Amino acid sequence: MSQRIEVPAQRVPAVGERCLIEGEGKSVALFNVGGRLLAIDDSCPHQGSSLCAGKLEGAVIQCRAHGLRFDLTSGYLLNSKALKVPSYPVEVEDDRVFIVLAAQEALS
Repeated sequence: MSQRIEVPAQRVPAVGERCLIEGEGKSVALFNVGGRLLAIDDSCPHQGSSLCAGKLEGAVIQCRAHGLRFDLTSGYLLNSKALKVPSYPVEVEDDRVFIVLAAQEALS
């Protein structure tokens, strides 16, 4: 069974915006890219820098610390499968938004 983090309505980002959501022992960066909500771990897998604060270009986030660029739709390092940041499905039910953590993620 998976865990879900509910995003408070006032925190759901507008198109082109982002926010940091804390819950279930996780820090998750939530982005609104062209009306699509995308969620990833806030921590860059290279050295832990915040990805939420990075430079956003379309569905690509660039880590401020060392410039690594990640595809928000898959979590993978751009043009590579060598490095990946955990990404999470986002569910919208009526006017409520949830970030879905896999069962093993919620327990870690």
